[in-house]
Amino acid sequence: MRNRVCLVTGATAGIGLHTAIGLAQMGATVVLVGRDEAKTIRTAADIHSGTGSTNVYPLVADLSSQTQIRRLAGEFTNRFERLDVLVNNAGAFFLWRQLSVDNIEMTFALNHLNYFLLTNLLLETLKETALRQGEARVVNVSSNGHSRKRLDFEDLEMKRRYHPMQAYGRSKLANLLFTKELSRRLAGDGVTANALHPGWVATDIGRNNGWLVRGLLPLIQLNALSPHEGARTSIYLASSPRIAGVSGEYFVDCQISEPDPAALDLQSAERLWQISAGMTALV
Repeated sequence: MRNRVCLVTGATAGIGLHTAIGLAQMGATVVLVGRDEAKTIRTAADIHSGTGSTNVYPLVADLSSQTQIRRLAGEFTNRFERLDVLVNNAGAFFLWRQLSVDNIEMTFALNHLNYFLLTNLLLETLKETALRQGEARVVNVSSNGHSRKRLDFEDLEMKRRYHPMQAYGRSKLANLLFTKELSRRLAGDGVTANALHPGWVATDIGRNNGWLVRGLLPLIQLNALSPHEGARTSIYLASSPRIAGVSGEYFVDCQISEPDPAALDLQSAERLWQISAGMTALV
């Protein structure tokens, strides 16, 4: 991965952090995206001292905000001329329905529209990198939580009735549909797009829901994988020469896997793309 530039979102903890560490150890230039400025800068310094890599850079953005996503994309393209790998990893779980600064239901805004908008804003840089280097990659962290979920296109933001597990699972299904449609649109451009389930991993997800959830997490995650183990498939999709040219697939344990049939519905994938473009004012 030497001389390759990788952008990793949600990189200050959990799977994102260990994905960034793994790529830095392989020689990549790693750009970390975090919401908290002090924590993101500290994480970059920790990765530098832990791996010896001098090519670790922090960028700060709250990815539930479309304004901040646009600012992040602008800062990245101003500082870096290439992007070999974009790892969309940032996400969260919300027990109660809440709205983003753009007045969009938070789970949908952060877990799906974040991936959609940031990827599209960086797409020209990815394509230019692929044109010069032969390939660029988009890696979308999803979950098997998408299983047995269906998108309600009449109520994507769950205004009528909010259920946290449904909201989370649907956002992960949206990740897979986005990956399918992105792969279709990128055919022939040298940019691949794949999604993954990292496994049941002990991360900080859910800690934003108050002291009770924070107290229960150690019990809930008793038999979970470590974040280091959970990052394996993300690192594999970002770096392995074995999957050069492979696109539009869903990976579990570094192997292509069959997702729920709803994730293979190409009409739903295209419809979600059009709605997402409207919600993000993407031309």
